Amino acid sequence: MADAPRHNLPAEPNRFVGRERDIGDLCALFDETRAVTLCGVGGIGKTRLAFRVAHRLLDGFADGVWAVELAKISRPELVTQEIAEVFGLESERGRDLTDAVVTRLAGARCLVLLDNCEHLVEATAHVAAALLAGCPGVRVLATSREALRIPGELIWHVPPLDLPGEDPSAAESVQLFLNRARAAGTHLGEDSLPDVARLCRALDGLPLALELAAARTRMLSPGQIADRIDDRFALLTSGDRTAPARQRTLAAAVEWSHDLLSEAEKTLLRRLSVLAGGFDLDLVERVCAEPPLSESRMVTLLGALVDKSLVVCDEDRGRFRLLDTIRQFAAERLADSDEERMVRDLHLRVLCKLQERAFEAEFLTPGVTWRERLAAHTGSRDRLGDQRAALEWALRSGNLTLGLRLCMRSSGLLSLGGSAAEVVGWVERLLRQDLSLVAPEQIGLAKGYMAYGLLTRDDLDSGLAAAREGLAGMAGDPFVLATAHTVAGGALLRMGRGDEASAHIDAALAVARENGDLFNETGALIEGSVYSLQRGRQREAQRAAEEAYAVAGEHGHPWILAMAASHLGVTAETRGDLESAAEHYDAAISWLRELGNRGDLAQNLARSGRVCAQLGDLAAARERLAEALAMARECGLRQAMNRCLVSLAALARAGGDLESAVLASAAVAALRESMGQRTGSVKVDELLSAARAKLGEGRTTSLWSRGRARPAFEVATQVLEGRRPEPAAPGPVQVEPVRGSLLTTREQEIAGMLTRGLSNKAIAEELVISPATVARHIANIMDKLGYTSRAQIAVWAADHGVPTA
Repeated sequence: MADAPRHNLPAEPNRFVGRERDIGDLCALFDETRAVTLCGVGGIGKTRLAFRVAHRLLDGFADGVWAVELAKISRPELVTQEIAEVFGLESERGRDLTDAVVTRLAGARCLVLLDNCEHLVEATAHVAAALLAGCPGVRVLATSREALRIPGELIWHVPPLDLPGEDPSAAESVQLFLNRARAAGTHLGEDSLPDVARLCRALDGLPLALELAAARTRMLSPGQIADRIDDRFALLTSGDRTAPARQRTLAAAVEWSHDLLSEAEKTLLRRLSVLAGGFDLDLVERVCAEPPLSESRMVTLLGALVDKSLVVCDEDRGRFRLLDTIRQFAAERLADSDEERMVRDLHLRVLCKLQERAFEAEFLTPGVTWRERLAAHTGSRDRLGDQRAALEWALRSGNLTLGLRLCMRSSGLLSLGGSAAEVVGWVERLLRQDLSLVAPEQIGLAKGYMAYGLLTRDDLDSGLAAAREGLAGMAGDPFVLATAHTVAGGALLRMGRGDEASAHIDAALAVARENGDLFNETGALIEGSVYSLQRGRQREAQRAAEEAYAVAGEHGHPWILAMAASHLGVTAETRGDLESAAEHYDAAISWLRELGNRGDLAQNLARSGRVCAQLGDLAAARERLAEALAMARECGLRQAMNRCLVSLAALARAGGDLESAVLASAAVAALRESMGQRTGSVKVDELLSAARAKLGEGRTTSLWSRGRARPAFEVATQVLEGRRPEPAAPGPVQVEPVRGSLLTTREQEIAGMLTRGLSNKAIAEELVISPATVARHIANIMDKLGYTSRAQIAVWAADHGVPTA
């Protein structure tokens, strides 16, 4: 064989992109391994990778590297004949052709590449095993949807190409797409990278899909292709005319794998398409084990789909998933069958039961450790993809009762997991449907539950309205009842209506204690402590905060522990104990990181940064505030941005930058007004007095107006980066009164009347309002100005020229 050609490998048709590490690792394997099978779904690039490895190994095999293409044959007995033809052997009557091949290669050192074995896997396995047994110098490299299962075989699951991360241009999938687009005559600039990245993610990094999509850039932009990717099988056609038929369209590539399945495997695959997220065996058994399939067959059938590369297995977590391309293909087959409604109805019912069970373990079951509660929460979040699919089906099928139940029993949709807006969106969509068949108390419960999400996303007016509507109509669920009262109380506190809030807080506390609901008892105690702080009753606030933390510890949920610890930090900071405040904030941060809750984490990082600034550690403050600001922008919660700005004002002040402190404080005032918030802990009066003394009235007023007018994130970024505000432009500047932004017109009116020494009753008679309303306005003024007495307000009003009548 020494004089024979050393290989029959074709030249590569175009540039090979990526997989350098895979190539190096695969080549190294053949030093010790005699058989390697590259497994993966159709279109994932097994053949290109195998041929690349084969080219790289040429120098390591004295007798060459030989490729045998099996896709073009359809009968098992032709496998050996195809191999024999590659080595120039002809069949002889009375002689087994496999024996002839083994005899020919017995003393050779060569690599045999068996490409596309899946449709003839048993016949290929027999021949490959014979070669390995009779030819010590032969190595086998195979490509197949499933393993050959022969002695000594190493299975290499070919992954999709790397998906885009922070730097999209570095991803293999993006590089392949751009390369093939250039080959198609399309030169894409950097401005197209976001759409290319979106497209690569949608196509799972599958090389064939990316190549077909790149060919479409002759007609469509990457963004237009990505927008149409839900119809990928119709869109991604017109591949290389010289390629095998199964590689000319995406549908053909997947169809090739699908056609090799048994009927039972096909049935399971299409049913698995309803499982939109990662799933475990338990969920498969609950949703898919209906006739003609049975629960006892699930392990075997699911294992077969994994072996055939149609289901991806995460062995470390014991979970499975479908690539989006496979899921869409299977979903189309499910829609074409007569069992879609049965499977999707069952999926919705199963999800309800699983999420309700997790909710009970997470919130309601006594004596559960916080680790167990965290596990229940994590399990609920792991099912979010399935929950979204089930809710879509509830809307499509009109099963609104189950849809609402599912919403109300998923902590993963709440702000505990950092996604408050989502549960609001689902409940709103469900409540917009025809509710004639939904029980009124179910609607009331849904509104009460939705109120929590509205408050968390800083929609105070809507949150309060939903809580009140829910309280008026709900029945049968004390947990939601207590939650709705707590939400109403929290919204009213932030709106400066403490007396109204107090009644709801007391009601929440009573319902929670009556039902042993430690979770809502903690929440109500925290709101009660906030109410006391707003009234200047620090000892009362401290006692309530400590009780809340003790009850949270008894309950054991990491989120409520974090909220209680955070509020202990607030009370400690209020009384000037910064070291204790820092410890409490750090504890809250640790729990929130474990939960992955970005909104609350951002707020506590901001609080921690503020304390660091007050303690003089400006570097630590800046580091924490940078992380907090990034999270606040990502999650889009205005309250998180508000916390960042408050703390950035403190950081600027601690660094001697009065101008930036005024700018940030003005942005806080504008942001709070946009949320309908009428209370806050920012004591800007002293800051503004210091600014006027150092910068002058004109400069201070100009900075205040600019801070109110500019986007909050823009102001926050400038202050964080330490960029001083620009000098005022020459010429007249349109400004607004500094204090007018903090006090409402009515509050300014009452502040002016206090300079005349009028009582609440006298002010009420003059303004034709109730004395209780006057008292509430005065409490709001105290909170906004950071004062504790009517006399202080009167002095301030006189100093600032507030009208007295």
